[in-house]
Amino acid sequence: MSTALIILAAGQGTRMNSDLPKVLHPVAGAPMLVHAMKSGAALDPDHTVIVAGHGAEAVSKAAQTYDETVQVAIQSEQKGTAHAVAQAAPLLEGYEGDAIVLYGDTPFIQPETLTRMAQARAQHDVVVLGFEAADPGRYGRLKMTGKDLDAIVEFKDADDATRAITFCNSGVICASAPLLFDLISQVGNDNASAEYYLTDIIALARARGLSATAIGCDEAETMGVNSRAELAMAEAAFQTRERAELLADGVTLMAPDTVYLAHDTVIGRDSVVEPHVVFGPGVTVESGAQIRAFSHLEGCHVSRGAIVGPYARLRPGAELAEDTRVGNFVEIKNAVIDAGAKVNHLSYIGDAQVGEHSNIGAGTITCNYDGVMKHKTTIGQNAFIGSNTMLVAPVTIGDEAMTGSGSVITQDVPDGALALARSKQTNKPGMARKLFEILKSKRANRGKGAV
Repeated sequence: MSTALIILAAGQGTRMNSDLPKVLHPVAGAPMLVHAMKSGAALDPDHTVIVAGHGAEAVSKAAQTYDETVQVAIQSEQKGTAHAVAQAAPLLEGYEGDAIVLYGDTPFIQPETLTRMAQARAQHDVVVLGFEAADPGRYGRLKMTGKDLDAIVEFKDADDATRAITFCNSGVICASAPLLFDLISQVGNDNASAEYYLTDIIALARARGLSATAIGCDEAETMGVNSRAELAMAEAAFQTRERAELLADGVTLMAPDTVYLAHDTVIGRDSVVEPHVVFGPGVTVESGAQIRAFSHLEGCHVSRGAIVGPYARLRPGAELAEDTRVGNFVEIKNAVIDAGAKVNHLSYIGDAQVGEHSNIGAGTITCNYDGVMKHKTTIGQNAFIGSNTMLVAPVTIGDEAMTGSGSVITQDVPDGALALARSKQTNKPGMARKLFEILKSKRANRGKGAV
């Protein structure tokens, strides 16, 4: 079925007390708006229209960063949800497929739910998404007769009998695009808030003899975010759901509540994640890997059998092949660590290629930045980099080569060669004692002067 998405993202979100547009506040490392776009993307839409208002430039940039094909309509004045959807009409002129209205501050609508809505549209002119509310509060109520939806009544306009209804409106609506915009053109603002309610299209549709229905979803999917407290609740809800899915998929989380996942984290079965691990966006961990405690990963790929951490940091562009070892207080950035290689202690490897089965000694640094440009370090297979080696890029270390501990390597090292780049040690007998006496004397004299 041909489908267009209309995602409402124009609200200022004053309760967030923020300069950032509400829909750009992140949940699991991605703006709420992106979560809504990801859900809708499961329908393979022909068009995606973002209706922006407050902070429109930033909203547009975030949306188009995720999907460069999206179109943006501007709602310069906030006059209600029907008015907001109407702003998308010029961009969908002539489009005959269905339109689904989503909300940028409601990030958890599941793709399966939208698929059920699209399927229900085959039998009804208008489909609304509802939920059974534990506390209906100020939600709009769905008035049903059997499977037919008669009307959506906003709380402000509801009588006591209607307020007793617990089947509530999520705001998500699906109809053919021409019908949706036609109905919206008939919506008035004769209500308690003097706004143009999208929900009024149900009564208008029924008055024309058209059919409408509502399908239900779990209330958790409809969670809207309007404040920092609700943002924290949304983050907690996401983490709880994703941790449970990983456990069900065969991933061991030793202390699930201490592991934080991003919206796109992928972890294969039989992997083990120890306590206090943070996954930023863009991480894939293959089956059978181990991520040890207090590690932080983002924008990286960890292959089968690799061990990361504890206290390791993998930054964007880090690529770990099978059976690699990245140990405590090691940082990897934009570097490929080939199969069986080890970087076990207190090292920084950036803009580099480390060959198979090479060993990087403690305290090694690839000096990749000259103050203006980045440069690459290449280390061959079965190489041994001595502890506290500075590799000043661009530089290449050959296969089976070695560097002496404490060396500053500024030139390429051929295959099988040993590179030493440090000054000769000189011992001065008794000089340490003399130096200590001089320093102690200076400290004593400085103290007397202060008196």
